[in-house]
Amino acid sequence: MDRIRAARRATQIGFILVVALLPVFDILRFDVAAKQLYLFGGVWELGLKQGFYLDESAGGAAHVAIRFFLKAILPWVAVLGIFPLMGFLFGRLFCGWLCPEGAFFEYADHLTEKVLGRKSLFGKTPKEDRPPIWQRLKYGGLAVASVALIPPIAALFLMGYFIAPETAWNRALSLQFTPAMKVGFVGVYAYMFTTFVLVRHTFCKYVCAAGLMQTMFGWISPLSLRIHFNRAGFSRCNDCKRCEKVCFMNVKPRASLRDINCVNCGECISACRYELGGEGLFSYCFGAEKDQRDKKAAHCGDLAPRYHSGK
Repeated sequence: MDRIRAARRATQIGFILVVALLPVFDILRFDVAAKQLYLFGGVWELGLKQGFYLDESAGGAAHVAIRFFLKAILPWVAVLGIFPLMGFLFGRLFCGWLCPEGAFFEYADHLTEKVLGRKSLFGKTPKEDRPPIWQRLKYGGLAVASVALIPPIAALFLMGYFIAPETAWNRALSLQFTPAMKVGFVGVYAYMFTTFVLVRHTFCKYVCAAGLMQTMFGWISPLSLRIHFNRAGFSRCNDCKRCEKVCFMNVKPRASLRDINCVNCGECISACRYELGGEGLFSYCFGAEKDQRDKKAAHCGDLAPRYHSGK
């Protein structure tokens, strides 16, 4: 496996484990029964002095306002600011390297390709590209098992954010589900089936709020991480289109304008290196310096127009 892809799989798996274990260690969860927010192993409280509601003075009102701002508003502003900040600095790197949903979508693409010979459920596969029957049966069985097992397991871990994880697992193992747990299982299963099986990366492009925030701030940022295509070396490109085939976001990596849907996964980098051997035409860079340099090169007789002419 390519180093970039191996590193990306490691970060995706690691982040999935982090999300699953946060409530287990009371790092982040809200206990519905106790009506308490647990944060970093302790109960998060506003810190209001006892009997604050009886103090009608200006000092009492100021105390409530300050505590509410520091302990309720400011933390949420900080949390909501994470994705814009990440987008400004790293573009949609979170989507390509960390997002659990993105990892599951890629897994679904992989299974679909093994079974149908294409990444999407929709469309037709040329007869010559159809996988052998043994492969279709093997990965078809794995796909059915994944659809049956992954959503309920994910639902059980997500319930830990609202129910004590030990209680949730004990009830699940003994099949003593509360009405709320049943609703949670059905809701998560319906959501994951729709996105995991049918929608996939279309959800990332047009629906996901975290992704859209990264897109917006990454696009306007003059220094965000991006994937750079070396137009000065375009003569080395053999038009294999491998970079386009491996892109699960359907980005055209060689296009003159940077696509806002690029998640900096680096698949095009690996594909180009494999095709050309050694150094490819794609690389990571911060900011638009290389892009601007290439635009100047294009005005001096660069070979980039060959791509747009379809030759």
